[in-house]
Amino acid sequence: MDIESLLRQVPLFGSFNQDEYRTLSRCMSPVALETGQMLFREGEKGSSFYIIIEGRLEVIKSLGTEDERLLQTWGPGNFVGEMSMFDRQGLRVAAVRARERTLALEMSHANFDALLRRQPDLAFEVMRELSLRLRDTDNAIIRDLQEKNRQLAEAYTELKAAQAQVIEKERLERELQVAREIQQSILPASLPPLSTFDLGALMVPARAVGGDLYDVIPVDDDQAAVVIGDVSDKGVPAAIFMALTSSLVRAETHHKVSPASVLTNVNRHLLGMNAYGLFVTLIYGLLDCRARTFTYVRAGHELPLLFSKDGRETRLESGAGQALGILDEVRLDEQTIAIPPGGSLLLFTDGAPDMLDPLGKPFGHDRLRRVARQRRGGTAQEFCQQVWRDVSAFQGGASQADDIALVAICARG
Repeated sequence: MDIESLLRQVPLFGSFNQDEYRTLSRCMSPVALETGQMLFREGEKGSSFYIIIEGRLEVIKSLGTEDERLLQTWGPGNFVGEMSMFDRQGLRVAAVRARERTLALEMSHANFDALLRRQPDLAFEVMRELSLRLRDTDNAIIRDLQEKNRQLAEAYTELKAAQAQVIEKERLERELQVAREIQQSILPASLPPLSTFDLGALMVPARAVGGDLYDVIPVDDDQAAVVIGDVSDKGVPAAIFMALTSSLVRAETHHKVSPASVLTNVNRHLLGMNAYGLFVTLIYGLLDCRARTFTYVRAGHELPLLFSKDGRETRLESGAGQALGILDEVRLDEQTIAIPPGGSLLLFTDGAPDMLDPLGKPFGHDRLRRVARQRRGGTAQEFCQQVWRDVSAFQGGASQADDIALVAICARG
């Protein structure tokens, strides 16, 4: 390898004469590096100075750490390793790695000192290059700091937005909790005791609040109105409509009119307060303790399930019944059924038969009939809770798509 010819290609040595090239070539040796190979590492003791002939070298600070930063990339004609000459301990201030296959010429610090004494103007060229490098490094650091400041500003803005979202979420959660408590307060805290019937009920919303409702309203010593309903939506809109419907039903019950008149009047009121376009299906009936009968009207709601003491199911008759809140003239299904001693009547919303398992299979009406037949025998409240446990077990961790309400009427004796 003709080192003297290579030296003539280096701009730093452009003013040298032939004798100086010859002298310099005797004190320099070639160093070949493959891509990714380290020339030296930060913190090592350095005793050599390198001039790049071919290829490119990367100057890296804090190599292999979280703070790793590429300072510069140098190509042919540039030099590296000069900073260790100005450190009393001779330590490398950065790591240098080959970005690609690279050829460099190595000179010891002692030979470089001797060269500076022979060529004092070379010292000015080196210092000028170092000053330019320092300026470029300062500019790069400033740009880096500006970019970090921009990123910090963006992160701070995002953090404030996220904090606002968290605060809003917490506020909504508090409001939903209050709404849930209000809705629970609308439902009866306890069911009134009746001489010949045992009553049980529960409501499980699909969200924080729901649109299913039930109620038991004493009418006189021998009668109580029993209500179960299902609003067409879920969540807060359904809960508000449910509260409105429940209030209207209670108000109309106190007028002591027939079940059909109660729902007809409720429908009229809902039509004037239903800008959102919701509707509600209902069963409203009078439970007669002396006659052991349930006289009810059905407004588009699920048919109840009636069982005798020995578990035989009586399939109930049904007529046309339309939901409330849609039509001016609503058609209602009116029925009167006898609940025999030891018999059970289960009223439910469609959330029970429509419950889906993890594979999307519905619980179904037939399974609900079998479960209801098997779970009779205890108290009415236990009846409801057992049916809900079976529905919930079938759900198997799948999301609850709809609210569920159950009301059980069990005849004593």
